[in-house]
Amino acid sequence: MKAAFFDRWRRGGTCAGSGSIVVNGARRAAGSRGQGRVVMAMAMLFGIYAAIGGRLVHLGMIEEEAVELPQSRVMASRPDLVDRNGEVLATDIKTASLFAEPRRIVDIDSAIEKLQTVLPNLDYDDTYRRLDSDAGFVWLRRQLSPRQQSEILSLGVPGLGFRTEKRRFYPGGATASHILGLVNVDNKGTAGMEKYVDEQGLADLQALGLAGPDTLKPVRLSIDLRAQYVVHDELSKAMERYRTIAAGAVILNARTGEVMAMASLPDYDPNNPYNALEKDRLNRMSAGVFEMGSTFKLFTTAMALDSRKVTLNDSFDASRPLRFGRFTINDFHGKRRVLSVPEIFIYSSNIGTAKMADVVGIEGHRAFLKRVGLLDRMPTELPEVARPTEPAEWKKLNSITISYGHGMATTPLQTAVAAAAMLNGGKLFPPTFLPRSEEEAAAVAEQVISPETSAKMRYLFRLNVEKGSGGRAEVPGYYVGGKTGTAEKVVNGRYSRDKRFNAFVAGFPADDPDYLVLVILDEPKPEEGKYYATAGMNAAPTVRNIIRRAAPILGVEPDFGHEAEALLVSYQ
Repeated sequence: MKAAFFDRWRRGGTCAGSGSIVVNGARRAAGSRGQGRVVMAMAMLFGIYAAIGGRLVHLGMIEEEAVELPQSRVMASRPDLVDRNGEVLATDIKTASLFAEPRRIVDIDSAIEKLQTVLPNLDYDDTYRRLDSDAGFVWLRRQLSPRQQSEILSLGVPGLGFRTEKRRFYPGGATASHILGLVNVDNKGTAGMEKYVDEQGLADLQALGLAGPDTLKPVRLSIDLRAQYVVHDELSKAMERYRTIAAGAVILNARTGEVMAMASLPDYDPNNPYNALEKDRLNRMSAGVFEMGSTFKLFTTAMALDSRKVTLNDSFDASRPLRFGRFTINDFHGKRRVLSVPEIFIYSSNIGTAKMADVVGIEGHRAFLKRVGLLDRMPTELPEVARPTEPAEWKKLNSITISYGHGMATTPLQTAVAAAAMLNGGKLFPPTFLPRSEEEAAAVAEQVISPETSAKMRYLFRLNVEKGSGGRAEVPGYYVGGKTGTAEKVVNGRYSRDKRFNAFVAGFPADDPDYLVLVILDEPKPEEGKYYATAGMNAAPTVRNIIRRAAPILGVEPDFGHEAEALLVSYQ
């Protein structure tokens, strides 16, 4: 009995007979329906996930096809710019730029609001217009900082991405900004030596995809970064000390025409050139033209001596003003007597200088200024070079006023280049911002005055520092010679007695100059406790400070015991 019972139980039966068999059948049917529901649910879930996965794959394929990042010049390298000693002045660094895929932006307003928490100056209307389109790619902000990139990533906004680009970096900041120039957002040179490099074929190499970091050698410039820092620093101090609206200076190699340092203030930081196009940021040294005042007397004196119509032993009557119709020409601190040529130079006599120009004549005067490069646009690598201005027709009054620096305007760099020729033996070198050997310089030099005339000008330069208006430019051991220039500025068509443009040009060592320095100060004010703001009071001391600091850097050894009179022994 027990064995039969257990056998029926294993087969699903009971000992209760046929009724029990019916109940067990119902249970089996219910179990089959439950299993069907589970299978159906699993099938539905599998179908949903399969559809989602398929859609993601599809979207991924569409994204790959639709988003084509534009080719940019910034992916191509630029060569480093280095100074004459190999110090880096400009180089490429990697940076991130933000782009968007408008078709993937779900909520434009929310996306912009989040971005503005990181980029507060992001223009809402312009950004909305960019994102409210079917475009596959739009730039939103180029050249982000690493911190900005990190903060934007943390926003979690879909449809935003980053592209690694190359950005120009200037380790010295504003120190040499007007020489180096700028590049735009696409890493294309737009000013200064950066633009010059593009014009020499870099743009073509980039277009052909041949501008890579391994194919471009650094471009070496003529400037010495150490001297450049000295010039920039001393100009900054001079602007504060003399309360000027602008200042500028250049150190020129008198034997080759190389620009060793040049600065113009106010300037800008090329790493953040938001104010580079403001009017007062002009590179006054090469892109501005000014009446250079009494510095022009060095050219008039050299012209008169080189014409052989005037000698150092000649004298001119400066006892009375010169009158031309309603114009009167007078001296600032007149001696009211007959002056020798050296006295005319060191006392900066307008009257005596005008009479020397009159001896040469109008045609000879203009021809001389053209020969020394003061009437034509100066040839050099820097793109920002202004053309000098002169009278449309030269008359006697024009010649007279131009003789002492009024009535025509040149760039300060141009004035420095011509002044170097007056001191270096009479050779005019086109200025260059690239290294140039003395042999290479000799091949492009033009003899504009005789070596004998140049020697006499060196004597007058040194005499002016020893006994004339250039005394404050003296640097013990460096035998400085120079000439002051104080020009009244033209305001509303008339010369102002209150606003001046001052300059001082110097050569050192004066007996055989290696370098020439020119400083300009725009609208300097008298120092506290002083009554005058002439060039001898401010431009000359600024030159002194530059030479004192830069001469050892440039390898000029100090020497002592020179006297100006010794320079003239063989020319008496």
